[in-house]
Amino acid sequence: MEGRIGLWFEAIRPATLPAGAAPVLLGTALAASKGALVPGAALICLGFALLAQVGSNFANDYLDGVRGTDGPERSGPRRAVGAGLIAPKVMATVAVLTLATAFVLGLALIPYGGGWLLGVGILSVLGAWCYTGGPYPLAYHGWGDVCGVFFFGLLAVGCTYYVQAGDISLEVLLLGLGSGFLTNNILVVNNYRDLEADRVAGKKTLLVRFGRGFGRALYYFSASLAASLVVWFWMRGSGSWVLLALVPCGWSFVLGGQLAGMSDRAAFGAALRNAGRAVALFGVLFSLGLIL
Repeated sequence: MEGRIGLWFEAIRPATLPAGAAPVLLGTALAASKGALVPGAALICLGFALLAQVGSNFANDYLDGVRGTDGPERSGPRRAVGAGLIAPKVMATVAVLTLATAFVLGLALIPYGGGWLLGVGILSVLGAWCYTGGPYPLAYHGWGDVCGVFFFGLLAVGCTYYVQAGDISLEVLLLGLGSGFLTNNILVVNNYRDLEADRVAGKKTLLVRFGRGFGRALYYFSASLAASLVVWFWMRGSGSWVLLALVPCGWSFVLGGQLAGMSDRAAFGAALRNAGRAVALFGVLFSLGLIL
């Protein structure tokens, strides 16, 4: 039983969970800094984001597994369906149930933000499935990074802030953009590691199209954008505490520089975990700075 639980925990992909939590934390902290904190709405946003992230990971495991993209020979962590450890039908069922639960939970946000959030919920669930599924799987056509910045940046930060403060401003959009790009570094590491396998599978990620040098440049750009955002908030009077968020931005530069020398599975695994940690640290420190 313990082995089975461990297998499902692995399929959750814990290293990616900061991608769901950090933008909610940032949107909530910004709302709190304006005196508009609504704890109930914030908790619902967090639950929705984490469930959508996990459901997306399950869907990705199933869809890539049946496509043959994530076979036993993959260089990254094993995938349950691709490695034959969980039946495709079981993974598909759990993915759908997880996404459905996220959608139902998200309906509780409608009293806080209005009926248009129903559309956001539908878009989020469809995006989670269509990322690697459907007639036009987005990740297979080079749209993965755009989806990452949009869903884990602009949409997550914007909606979290809106359901609490009731409006959207330039600083909300910029915060979402910076958060989204830094969060996308998790995907950059994943695609950097899987470049050869993705090319063989016909998965045309941006790194397959433009190479690993482009991936390192994108990693640096994302860290630079996040750092610039921190300085922008500081210059607009958010207080010196927000400058603490420059620490994970600087760490991201170091992590980006390490990509060039990586070749083995263990190194890429550490890089993926560290990219997630940098996102989590950015979310915590920037949020603390905004509140303090």
